[in-house]
Amino acid sequence: MLCGLLGFPSGELGPAVISLSSIQNREITVKTLILAAIRCSLMFTAVAVTSLFSVQPAQAYTVTLQQMGSNVVATGSGAINLTGLTPFGLTQLSSLMEASSGTIHTGQLGVAAGYTGFTGPTSFGSGGLFFADAGSGDLAGISNAPFANFIFVPESYVSNTALSSSATWNNATLASLGVTPGTYTWTWGTGTGIGNQFFTVQIVGPTTVPDGGSTVSLLGFALLGLAAFRHKLSC
Repeated sequence: MLCGLLGFPSGELGPAVISLSSIQNREITVKTLILAAIRCSLMFTAVAVTSLFSVQPAQAYTVTLQQMGSNVVATGSGAINLTGLTPFGLTQLSSLMEASSGTIHTGQLGVAAGYTGFTGPTSFGSGGLFFADAGSGDLAGISNAPFANFIFVPESYVSNTALSSSATWNNATLASLGVTPGTYTWTWGTGTGIGNQFFTVQIVGPTTVPDGGSTVSLLGFALLGLAAFRHKLSC
């Protein structure tokens, strides 16, 4: 059939023409693969850009407490859904922590609004009262002491609005502050901890850091594998 299309009698298509046809088919196949790869790359890029610029809802409020050098630092971020909580009033608040009563406040000194009506751990360690050496950002916190069960948010806070704050205890350790590593969560509303109706404190304990030799070895194996892969593609 190919011979007829090219104007040759059937069976008289020479070796040179057959070789040319084979080369052309191979070139078409390579071009098809390249075009397919470019198309896939563009698709992944479009998905990544869409994910980057899409508006994501604020996650529930979480305070992460960890050792940073010679200091202990607490960083809080996320949103608090006030639905299901009962307003109590306003109070002056500063950054502090008392593990034995499940209390931690982060943020800049100011006026905070207190809310009641949650349940959860009564402590996250045995430590006493420690005022932070520095605090910044939105004032927020929790206290689960007897007769003082409050969640605090900035004055005039709008429910489910993202918060960001921090507090630092200089020349301190997790042990000296009397905190116990782990995750502690307080909930309210439906009690299922959905819809940002929970407040979480994550205390990060010491972790093992790989030594420099192990890291260099792993990097070397990765580079060797990449070189072998590139060599295989070039063949």
